[in-house]
Amino acid sequence: MSEEVRVREGRSRSLAQALEEHLTEWAERTGITVEIWALPARDVPPVVAKAVLAALGEALANVERHSGARTVSVAVTLGRGGLRMTVSDNGVGFFGEAKGRGVAAMRAHLERLGGSCGVNGVPGEGTTVTGVVPGQD
Repeated sequence: MSEEVRVREGRSRSLAQALEEHLTEWAERTGITVEIWALPARDVPPVVAKAVLAALGEALANVERHSGARTVSVAVTLGRGGLRMTVSDNGVGFFGEAKGRGVAAMRAHLERLGGSCGVNGVPGEGTTVTGVVPGQD
């Protein structure tokens, strides 16, 4: 099985490369600053990479639509607990339970792989999305 992500043009690239390219394009399009704190040093199976990229896309769409953030910080790491994705923004945040299609989609992408997704907001301070996919080390 290939350890690379297939892209539209038929090229292949690592998860770290795909994340970096996606984040760069998103920042240029939205004008929101992206701080990349960490990218995975090694690759994951394509099904995991697709789920992570899809969940990240939903998280960024929510930042763009709802947060009013000027900065978003992203870390994707691999360790003993599996793959961990954290997306934090400095936007308006929220109070209560995270709901909506974007949140449901993020959870669905990761839960298909036995993972989980949490969304926590602090009013006036921002939102953090944390996704985990176990067993990727």
